[in-house]
Amino acid sequence: MSVVDRTSHSDLVLRSPPEAGVSKDGGRHTASFNHQSETGRIGPNAIIQTAEALRLLRGEWDARRVFAAARLEPYLATPPADMVDEAEVIRLHRALRATLDDDAARVVSAKAGQLTALYLLANRIPQPAQRVLRVLPARLASHALSRAISAHAWTFAGTGLFTARPGRPTTYEIRHCPLCRGQGADHPICDFYAATFETLFARLVHRNARAREISCEAIGASACRFVIDW
Repeated sequence: MSVVDRTSHSDLVLRSPPEAGVSKDGGRHTASFNHQSETGRIGPNAIIQTAEALRLLRGEWDARRVFAAARLEPYLATPPADMVDEAEVIRLHRALRATLDDDAARVVSAKAGQLTALYLLANRIPQPAQRVLRVLPARLASHALSRAISAHAWTFAGTGLFTARPGRPTTYEIRHCPLCRGQGADHPICDFYAATFETLFARLVHRNARAREISCEAIGASACRFVIDW
């Protein structure tokens, strides 16, 4: 999820690529990105940071249990360096919930999302761009950040369909969401995404930003929806 790579205000509002659709919805910008026609690939942090979160919170033994259940144990010794097949990410998140109890799985998933956002801030979003976002009014910063996230949604949503509606609150939606695909629950379970969005917004838009997943395909919703407010 490399979200910002330019430094001026106009450049921060990145142009959506040809596959993206842009429209006006109630005075708010809506950008959607759909790679369903292609093989789904997701950035390696979905695996690398889950391993790190497991090691930090649960120890090496549980990390090996989860990765073995997902048939991904070699990644613990040699983390992926490039985009991975979204099927591997789907297996990992299924294994996380199957191996650990629900509360533990949610905490690990959220920690992995937080670590992913911190990695992006340290390695993928240039510091000059971050400084520009931080001095913008929160509404403008949310539009700029959301536009950039939309343009790079294929790196974290895979074959899912991502839609962003910036503003206060900002709403993100992922249809055919890879993190909960094929799973059932009685509550939203895409804590990885919620924590990633919250950390980015708290660092770049408003320090009081909070993200909540208000609906999830795992509980029968038509899409996974996240609301970010401050």
